[in-house]
Amino acid sequence: MKTTILEAVVGSTVHGTAVNDGLEDLDLMAVVVEDQKTFAGFNAADTWVSRTKPVGVRSEAGDVDHVAYGLRKYLSLALKGNPSILLALFVPGEHVREITLYGHALRALAPQIVSKQAYMPFRGYMRQQHERLLGLRGQRNITRPELVDKYGYDTKYAGHVVRLGLQGEELLQTGRISLPMRDADRQLVLKVRTGGFSLAEASTQIIDAERRLDAAYAASTLPDRPNSELVERWMLKTYLQHWSEEWRIGG
Repeated sequence: MKTTILEAVVGSTVHGTAVNDGLEDLDLMAVVVEDQKTFAGFNAADTWVSRTKPVGVRSEAGDVDHVAYGLRKYLSLALKGNPSILLALFVPGEHVREITLYGHALRALAPQIVSKQAYMPFRGYMRQQHERLLGLRGQRNITRPELVDKYGYDTKYAGHVVRLGLQGEELLQTGRISLPMRDADRQLVLKVRTGGFSLAEASTQIIDAERRLDAAYAASTLPDRPNSELVERWMLKTYLQHWSEEWRIGG
């Protein structure tokens, strides 16, 4: 058993970069508090994924991809600065599907979670995905052949790489990620997404976003590390309170 404390939209809709091309699915992320058996039993689990399409089949318009993380798993990734994990802390109210008092408390911890450590995950993901886009790491990323046929490359994938850099820059500058994206950043991502650049030009935009990310890191006033001790204390207290409530109801 697990109890959802936060569920939010985290895909292109919340970024403000969705386009009406029949390729947009709905991405949802949830944070749950596990019961004792799920947390520490013989068959303990901390991540649950459900998809409209079977695993390995690409999602299409109207499909739903849902991932739920146990609270400990979520926080361990957030403290490391995982880009997609951090989004749930900043999703605006209209895109929050479910939230409890624990969920509100989790989002209030954002200033204790975000630190300069986020730089390396953002930079690392950008580099890997840029290399995949260009075919320099494994096979060239061609998950959307219809976009390759139309524009010569997967523009949605390229827009995702640019978005990572711009949002990482903002996070290092302000400690937050604007959702939807800041207008100038959003317009740039949409231009990439809709084929406004050739592959070589899109690659140049990615390199520029990387440079902006590097500069933001060098100038960032965020703490070098997250306040892991405070976050851990809150997490342990939350689990214990939740389990105490379960015992009281069950007993």
